[in-house]
Amino acid sequence: MANPVILTVDDDPAVSRAVARDVRRRYGDRYRVVRASSGEEALTALREIKLRGDQVAVLLADYRMPQMNGIEFLEAAMDLFPTARRVLLTAYADTNAAIDAINVVDLDHYLLKPWHPPEEKLYPVLDSLLEAWAATPEAAPDEVRVIGHRWSAPSFEIRDFLARNLVPYRWLLADEPEGGRLLTAAGADPADVPVVITVDGSALVKPTEAELADRCGLSTTPAADFYDLVVVGGGPAGLGAAVYGASEGLRTVLVERQATGGQAGQSSRIENYLGFPDGVSGSQLADRARRQALKFGAELLTARDVIGLEAAGATRLLRFSDGSSIAAHTVVLATGVSYRQLSAPGLADLTGRGVFYGSASTEAPNCAGQEVYIVGGANSAGQAAVYFARHARRVHLLVRGPDLHRSMSHYLIEQIERIDNIEVHPHSEVVGGEGTDHLEQLVICDNRAGQQRTVKASWLFVFIGAEPRTDWLADVVARDARGYVLTGLDLSSDGRRPAGWSLPRDPYPLESSLPGVFAAGDVRADSIKRVASAVGEGAMVVSLAHQYLAAQ
Repeated sequence: MANPVILTVDDDPAVSRAVARDVRRRYGDRYRVVRASSGEEALTALREIKLRGDQVAVLLADYRMPQMNGIEFLEAAMDLFPTARRVLLTAYADTNAAIDAINVVDLDHYLLKPWHPPEEKLYPVLDSLLEAWAATPEAAPDEVRVIGHRWSAPSFEIRDFLARNLVPYRWLLADEPEGGRLLTAAGADPADVPVVITVDGSALVKPTEAELADRCGLSTTPAADFYDLVVVGGGPAGLGAAVYGASEGLRTVLVERQATGGQAGQSSRIENYLGFPDGVSGSQLADRARRQALKFGAELLTARDVIGLEAAGATRLLRFSDGSSIAAHTVVLATGVSYRQLSAPGLADLTGRGVFYGSASTEAPNCAGQEVYIVGGANSAGQAAVYFARHARRVHLLVRGPDLHRSMSHYLIEQIERIDNIEVHPHSEVVGGEGTDHLEQLVICDNRAGQQRTVKASWLFVFIGAEPRTDWLADVVARDARGYVLTGLDLSSDGRRPAGWSLPRDPYPLESSLPGVFAAGDVRADSIKRVASAVGEGAMVVSLAHQYLAAQ
């Protein structure tokens, strides 16, 4: 395999040579530096690199180029190498364009020209980007290939799992020539889909998520039987706990049922998180947190479902759905919440076939030029509306209440008001849906007048609140009537400690009714449902775990 490529493109020959010289001086022994003088020339080079099966680690593009500027080039290059880190080279006068590029092409960094010395202003940036690129599954030399049917729920689940776990893949329809050829080579037929062809050429027919994770290089097996800290759930709270636990010397393992990031990881753009004034995508934030946890030595297990928790003296034992288990001194419950499902007739059978819970960003390109319906009035629904508006002809946001102000952040409401192809429908609820192999129409009710209307629709994305998945904790820790885990002062009744509490102290603020077991983030009763507060609780719970361990 040839060395990965760092590609630079600038239409000024002198600048182009200088950029390539500085990059080659530092990285030429490990990376192949390719230089282009225009966007089209650079795209031609990228196509040739793609056909050879080589990798591209970083793209550095000048903003001011004729015919195709740097943003346009990076947007086109993403189709060929979506995992490459993207840098825009700008003059001081173009910084606003660079900031806009963060939203358009998910820019990783922008650099002001000229930089001098490169040891201070260029190399630290590239070092960080190259480290990030090398640390992710996206840096694999080849792609997983998924063959399935367009309106197949199992096919969607496979694609969604891979996308959320940042595993690059190529989607092929079973009824198209290339898909058919791969099915034949795998000894399968269209009735067997989804079929996954792994990087090593193995064929997986209707794989489980655990099988898929294992074959795609995701860690699924713990390296030890006993840990200081086990974190259950990989959303912002869980990732925060893993980062702080591992960084403070605790033997830490995070166990995630599907993909790190949780619901926040599916957000197209989070704009009110401290330190990201231009916003950050949920997947990008989750990816950075995941890499940060790994950097400090935490283990991250994917596609492992925890179904039981019990106390064995001072040990806390967690049981997996496959019968195996791990033990720890302390446990953090950070399982978050799941979107509630619509109970309207006809929708259950269409889940994954036009009806989706959460943003399902993998479907956005398929919505191009079509009508998209989104149910919900909170931030997650608003973020999805803004995201899908880039692809769809029109986005219809269905809100049960009179407006968006009750549950959506002000900045997001203002964004929606400025986007012409988003239409907000107050007092609207979905009361039915129909379709054969996929969603074809919706029945929408005006809950003030009681009038119903039927609309043609192939895309429905639902964000109608959430509920915790804590049934497996029913006889282990105290929960409220809705299933959220009670902690700290909420466990006390008339000054009395919770039933069965064995320690001569009150529960710590985020501690559950089982000593040494803590809850953080959305799964905790009366928590603030924001990414920043979840991360904060994840950090705070590690401090409390230290106090617990010190007292043992």
